[in-house]
Amino acid sequence: MCNVSREHDVVMALTYYSPYVSGLTEAARVVAEGLAAAGRRVLVVTTRHDQALPAEEWVNGVQVRRTPVVARLGKGVISPTFPLAVAAAARRAGVLNLHLPLLEAGPIALLVRGTPVVLTYQCDVSLSAGRADRLQESVMDRTARLAMRRSAVVVPSSDDYAEHSRLAGAMDGKSQAIAPPCLDRAGGRPAFRDGTGLHVGFVGRIVEEKGLEYLVEGFRRLTDPAARLLVAGDHTRIAGGSVVDRVRRAAGEDNRVRLLGFLPDESLPDFYASLDVFALPSVNSFEAFGIVQVEAMMTGVPALASDLPGVRIPVQRTGFGIVVPPRDPSAIHQALVELQGWPLDRAVGAAETRSRYGAASSIEQYARLFDTLAD
Repeated sequence: MCNVSREHDVVMALTYYSPYVSGLTEAARVVAEGLAAAGRRVLVVTTRHDQALPAEEWVNGVQVRRTPVVARLGKGVISPTFPLAVAAAARRAGVLNLHLPLLEAGPIALLVRGTPVVLTYQCDVSLSAGRADRLQESVMDRTARLAMRRSAVVVPSSDDYAEHSRLAGAMDGKSQAIAPPCLDRAGGRPAFRDGTGLHVGFVGRIVEEKGLEYLVEGFRRLTDPAARLLVAGDHTRIAGGSVVDRVRRAAGEDNRVRLLGFLPDESLPDFYASLDVFALPSVNSFEAFGIVQVEAMMTGVPALASDLPGVRIPVQRTGFGIVVPPRDPSAIHQALVELQGWPLDRAVGAAETRSRYGAASSIEQYARLFDTLAD
């Protein structure tokens, strides 16, 4: 893949990047670092969403370049120099990989000439029913469609999600599904466990699309005083705001529900090792896969997943868990009761999940795709 006239083999572009944590940023980070470890020259162009971050640095073999932010708009930021910086870097690269949702995707695709563009389409933008939010959704869809027309390949997390996306028509003929890279977090100790009752866990951003209040309500219908619901995730540095107050109201005075706050990567093996069930009760198309549910499954923990395009696929394909309707506390409660007595071999479920969704497979698929397009 190397060409001396190229400054980088792959340029990735996305609004937020590490140390910001979300499913989108983590998927991009793992692929970027995996490609760099395999000898590719990788540049990530992103925004300087936190002024404490340097404008440029190297992180685990990946060059990271951040452009200035002048304003914030909902979950996004405004960085006028971002599209120009991406386009300039892409002209000296083998492949440009844009991670969507990305407001600037359309303009960037128009600016780039002579470099193949791969869109990693993480999810549709799904906001509230307000007029301003609907306008923002429309703008995001328009810029994504434009970028898709100018791209060589569109990579959704699954064919299931691509087929049900609002932009399915724009992806037609260009879609090549690659599951996000999932890390094997096995080997932890049950440091978060408190007693012998059923331990249900969630890890992720405490935001509306996760549907956590429905999980709390379903969990609270369990009568066992030794049961625990462990909710881990950031609610202080969230683009667009957190719904932690809504989760606290749902929990009420039930001290079986524990809000653990942000957990660093090094604590995740212990967290998963403490669980009997992992829950991903997402409620809208802003969730398209759920890396955390797969990581839990890889350690031998069955998952409770919402019946949403993409989100349901890991459970359906491995058989390692139960799929429930979104926003349905009764169904969540019943699934938790069933999962408490999970009848199948957890080691078999873990092995099946690792074979399908391990990070190495995802990174290798991206490497082959990028190599093919850049040659």
